[in-house]
Amino acid sequence: YRLITTILDPQDASALELAAAYHERWEFELTLAEIETCQRGPGRTLRSKSPEMVRQEIWALLTTHYGIRRLMARAADQGGMDPDRLSFIRALRVIRRHTTEQGAFSPSPPETGHRPGAGRDPGQAQSAPAPSDLPPDRETPPPQPTPNHQTR
Repeated sequence: YRLITTILDPQDASALELAAAYHERWEFELTLAEIETCQRGPGRTLRSKSPEMVRQEIWALLTTHYGIRRLMARAADQGGMDPDRLSFIRALRVIRRHTTEQGAFSPSPPETGHRPGAGRDPGQAQSAPAPSDLPPDRETPPPQPTPNHQTR
């Protein structure tokens, strides 16, 4: 293999240091591929339209990637192996199978302008969501018990 570099003085970096740096660069490229292709999905673009929401969506992708990699590192530690030997795609599939409600919602506010809980006093106890507030594929939640008011 040949590595072309702009570093001309061998005192600045040895051939071994340059080879290690090149390897680290490819680890970064693989991380980007994990986020762009595996985690988000091939050919999918960010859904957000405003710069603020794009930043939020990117932070969500980075945070999720970090969480997956952290779980992989813990699993590798428990198994006494190198985390780089674990498959990101396999870990992602396992996590997706065990995630009950994936966030497949639009980051924009609902068209009706209604936000569940809007206008409610922060100190007021939250009631169960109305059936219209629930996604169409979910059943109405079980009724919440009413507080038992005892008189003395």
